[in-house]
Amino acid sequence: MVSNTLSQLQQIGTGTAFIVFPLIFVFAFSAHPRLFRPRLLRPDEIMSRARGRKWLQLGHALVLLNTALLVAASLHFMRILGPGRGAWAGFVGAILAVSGAIFLAADKGALCLTMSALDTIPGSDYAAMIPGLRAIFAKKGWMKLLWGIMLLPAGFAVQTVGLLQAHALPRGEIILFLIGVLFVGTPDGLEIVNLSASVLMAVAMVPYGIRLIAAAF
Repeated sequence: MVSNTLSQLQQIGTGTAFIVFPLIFVFAFSAHPRLFRPRLLRPDEIMSRARGRKWLQLGHALVLLNTALLVAASLHFMRILGPGRGAWAGFVGAILAVSGAIFLAADKGALCLTMSALDTIPGSDYAAMIPGLRAIFAKKGWMKLLWGIMLLPAGFAVQTVGLLQAHALPRGEIILFLIGVLFVGTPDGLEIVNLSASVLMAVAMVPYGIRLIAAAF
């Protein structure tokens, strides 16, 4: 009885993760300014855009929390793919996606939570910190490790290939999710692309999450 209850709660939690994580991405990317004036941004422009924008900071904080849901989603895909035809994709994809989620958390901590703290500093003091911030946002030194964030979409892309091979989910949902994960890592300044990709992921995964929750009862 206890094991059945735990299994039910796990399925409800997993279903909730599939509903929530794409919606958080939709909110976070929609909070970016100048969505409809896309262009690649230099480090200084990224810094100035982040300063004093509370909704943007909230979106970044939610994405930081979202990494736990991404790990849950990736592990779920690994479970439903193995053992079986797509087991290799489930395992390899999970390693990549979980690693990428760790780098995503590091990225939001280093670049986004930092900027929210600096919002409390007067402009004159903030100006003196700009050279250091410029090095951070240009990913100097060990900050280059943050490029590991690209492992996240790569891992989910590998898993979606396995899902297609194994016919584990409806083909339309898998394809929409694959397109979404391939474009959700678009560079800063082109958030309209990230937002569109997040909407595709939501269209694909929210119904799946609802089905998981419904099947738990």
